[in-house]
Amino acid sequence: MTMREKLELLQEKRAEAEQGGGPERIRAQHEKGKMTARERLEVLLDPGSFVELDRFVTHRCTDFGLADEKYLGDGVVTGYGRIDGRLVYVFAQDFTVFGGSLSEAHAEKICKIMDLALRNGAPVIGLNDSGGARIQEGVASLGGYAEIFLRNTLASGVIPQISAVLGPCAGGAVYSPAITDFVFMVRGISYMFVTGPNVVKTVTHEEVDFEGLGGADVHGRTSGVAHFVHDSELECLAAVRTLLGFLPSNNLDDPPLRPATDPADRRDEGLLDVVPDSPAKPYDMRDVIRRVVDDGALFEVHRDYAENLVVGFARLGGRPVGVVANQPAVLAGVLDINASIKGARFIRFCDAFNIPIVTFEDVPGFLPGVAQEHGGIIRHGAKLLYAYCEATVPKLTVIVRKAYGGAYDVMNSKHIRGDYNVAWPSAEIAVMGPKGAVEILYKGEAPEAHEEEYREKFAHPYLAAARGYLDDIIDPRDTRPRLIDALATLLAKRDRNPPKKHGNIPL
Repeated sequence: MTMREKLELLQEKRAEAEQGGGPERIRAQHEKGKMTARERLEVLLDPGSFVELDRFVTHRCTDFGLADEKYLGDGVVTGYGRIDGRLVYVFAQDFTVFGGSLSEAHAEKICKIMDLALRNGAPVIGLNDSGGARIQEGVASLGGYAEIFLRNTLASGVIPQISAVLGPCAGGAVYSPAITDFVFMVRGISYMFVTGPNVVKTVTHEEVDFEGLGGADVHGRTSGVAHFVHDSELECLAAVRTLLGFLPSNNLDDPPLRPATDPADRRDEGLLDVVPDSPAKPYDMRDVIRRVVDDGALFEVHRDYAENLVVGFARLGGRPVGVVANQPAVLAGVLDINASIKGARFIRFCDAFNIPIVTFEDVPGFLPGVAQEHGGIIRHGAKLLYAYCEATVPKLTVIVRKAYGGAYDVMNSKHIRGDYNVAWPSAEIAVMGPKGAVEILYKGEAPEAHEEEYREKFAHPYLAAARGYLDDIIDPRDTRPRLIDALATLLAKRDRNPPKKHGNIPL
């Protein structure tokens, strides 16, 4: 066979690999409103940048008639490419081949990509669309999952790991996305659950469908498993690209700096009117954040989960920052179990990847109640405290209004190594709110008569500033330039925790 003939054979093999499970199965995938694995990678990556690896791998199973049914690639497309010119490693499961089920060879392809990503300090992105373990391969398939889980764990905090669930993800398969940093889901096509509706019905007699058990909105709003929920695959993959724009390639790099078109010295007159004069009146903290950050752009994480706390990515002077903010428009901005978990996970991610944390504070305390106490608010609230205390990245705090009780301590106070802590003149920093305080201080008397007295003595920022717990009390209009200037002074910050294998966060 001549070289030309060999090249023709190679082209035929490449074409065969690109067909996945064949035209009929590709058509069925499209009829479900889903893209194929290769189509997804074309959307995700910069045009022409994808380099495929292991396209000729096939399974090794000889049982149940599979010896004669082999497909090049074995149900997963793997390789590397670029997003905004930056290197990323990717895998996309192909549902047209054995339902995207994971075999030993399929797992080895994914593990190779993860090893390369870790070795070369680049993010890894997984596009999950799989029916689960390939039953015919038994324990070899289960072992393949375990190999992936191990790599997820070892790579955690070293390189960003992103999972997009673009089809079913059930049983043990869910634990790989769960270990990764961010999970994306799409309404109508994404499902995640440990046990499916039929098993649930058999064991607990509960009637539930796929959407109600593990759909995108369930995990985006109720369980918190999904960080981002979108209406289409195109929106989802575009959001993955946007997220990568805020993140460094690995834990040794700095987040990507972009030229800022928004002036660093911009003052915003609207900040004078955002916070109502009445301390009991709600407002949307997003209005404050958007008036401060570059171009008003906040890329929110966990938007529909624990809405009393807002977390997300933004830029200040072109530098990425992680934003953590109480939300007075929901539950008055109190901290509860879900908000504590949400904030702690986000803070720890930012700290692992050198992303400064900016906190906007308006918190009346922790949510009281039997359900919260019995649910472990002490343990879960401690996660948020632990995360703030542990973080060594630059930490900036703006107290906008309330900062009461233990929640004042937790929300990046100066006492837990806050680097730059300022307050607006509207700030109220005290052990508790005026109403509760006077009921204790003036028990048996008419407490209402003393509320204004308490407010004048304690419900303001000047006592904290007098002790150095605040670095300054600022004009709200100056919030943006003050934060950008402070951030610039903290770029060379050096702060270390005591040497140890790892801490024991109250999980």
